[in-house]
Amino acid sequence: MNAYIQILRPRQWLKNLMLLFPPLFGGILFTPDVIHNLALPLLAFCLASSANYVINDVLDEKQDACHPVKSKRPIPSGAITPQTAVIFGCILFILAIVMGLFVSLPFLLTLLAYLILSSAYSFKLKDIPVVDIFCVSAGFLLRLHAGGLAYGVPISNWLFLTVFLLSLFLSLGKRIAEKQLLGEKCACHRPVLEAYPMEFLHGTMYMTGATVLVTYAMYVVTHPGLLYTIPLCCFGLFRYMYRVIKNASGDPTEALFQDKVLLVIGLTWFILVAWGIYR
Repeated sequence: MNAYIQILRPRQWLKNLMLLFPPLFGGILFTPDVIHNLALPLLAFCLASSANYVINDVLDEKQDACHPVKSKRPIPSGAITPQTAVIFGCILFILAIVMGLFVSLPFLLTLLAYLILSSAYSFKLKDIPVVDIFCVSAGFLLRLHAGGLAYGVPISNWLFLTVFLLSLFLSLGKRIAEKQLLGEKCACHRPVLEAYPMEFLHGTMYMTGATVLVTYAMYVVTHPGLLYTIPLCCFGLFRYMYRVIKNASGDPTEALFQDKVLLVIGLTWFILVAWGIYR
């Protein structure tokens, strides 16, 4: 049972909280209608993302065996066979689609777009430089769009740009951390890492980090109550870059759980955002 829970990667479900950004910033997150319909869209995306993780783990069995941490996952460690994992993944796909249908047709179409993109990424696109990081970013944008559809909130242009650039920034940081950790073995685990010059990864991470701060600041200008969240955003970006350069985990979810300072900053940011919008 533990192996099946592990292969779902429940910690990564944190990324699906992106669906709540539209109602959060739209000022309706705590209204009865949103609270009543809160769980189903989130659960649909959690199952969809877990289904993709399962299929991705099946495809990456040999590459994950080269990784000091990922080699302990259920498939490369032998706890779950690839055949069983494929069946489990298909069940998750079906459950996600059924739940998406109960939300709305536009939401279901967005969920299907996410599933198609994720599958294409797992099978081929993750091996193409630059395309791989834009695929990850597109996944976050689809989550954001799905949240707007599920809870009936239009997406601000500045919020769209901030999420787009932030996801690029985090993807670049994750690749830097993996390239540093694996060294010469990086091609064995993730072939695309070998194609990335470290100077390119550092340069684009710094560039996207700076633009995230600018676009978020422009968004906050239209929401004066959020002005004091800008220093926290800046601190969070700096702290993440510090972790990456110091050879710590570049995975955003793992960084949040492992770095108490980053976790406190994230929680404080949420509290200030909620206070600024809902007070």
